[in-house]
Amino acid sequence: MYNRLLEQVKTFKRLEPPRGTSSGLERADEFDVVNRIRLLTFNIQVGIATQAYHHYFTRSWQHLLPHSQRKENLNRIANLLREYDVVALQECDGGSMRSGFVNQVQYLAERGGFPYWRQQLNRNFGRLAQHSNGILSRYRPIEVQEHRLPALIPGRGAMVAQYGREDDPLVVVLMHLSLSKKAQNRQLAYIRDLVSQYRHVVLMGDMNAHAEQLLGNSPLKESNLIPLPDTAYSFPSWRPEKALDHILVSPSLNVHDAQVIAYPVSDHLPIGMEIELPGAGEE
Repeated sequence: MYNRLLEQVKTFKRLEPPRGTSSGLERADEFDVVNRIRLLTFNIQVGIATQAYHHYFTRSWQHLLPHSQRKENLNRIANLLREYDVVALQECDGGSMRSGFVNQVQYLAERGGFPYWRQQLNRNFGRLAQHSNGILSRYRPIEVQEHRLPALIPGRGAMVAQYGREDDPLVVVLMHLSLSKKAQNRQLAYIRDLVSQYRHVVLMGDMNAHAEQLLGNSPLKESNLIPLPDTAYSFPSWRPEKALDHILVSPSLNVHDAQVIAYPVSDHLPIGMEIELPGAGEE
């Protein structure tokens, strides 16, 4: 077993290193507000196909070392992503030994046909691990900002992408929150302040809490954001019983479809939603 892993490491070291942390805005199409926008959030667990609780132990080495089947699992994920326009990714690797020095955000963007992508590096362990969030987009955002979220243990981040009109944009916030309620509340207060001036807001990501907690007992409680039902369970993927992944939207946005997607290729299930801005489709 050890010798086989060692050979894998030697093979992956010969692969091309990651080419960057962003594709550049010029490749993406202009944002067209008459279109419905298909959103997806997915915690991909660095491409590990966890299918039972005991896999957290038996496959834990994959968080440190490369695995020959990881690319195949990433390809499965990319097949799903092709159906969406803006994708929020959590628990990606930005190009370290455990991923075979592959920037997973870039890889999924290229396999899924997304012209714009950006990786946010939140915990940098050099060649060992590059803990990251990512955004994939078919449309050109006005801008994308990266934010470090407050936490006792650093390493949580959010990305804010603006689309459409500069004076009244659609603001999409991608995040991965901490586990503790105290840290979550500090992070949600930070995010609340980021978006307080905007009318059309989407918050999506792995929030590690149920919607009742997020919208009823956190700094978001006065936000009027609309969640999926609190029974929209996304974790664990093989027997969902917790609603930890969310897409929360402003009342101004018309939701046409929202669902947990039965696609168990990580320990989380993805959440999908289709939205339409006010006035979209009007002549």
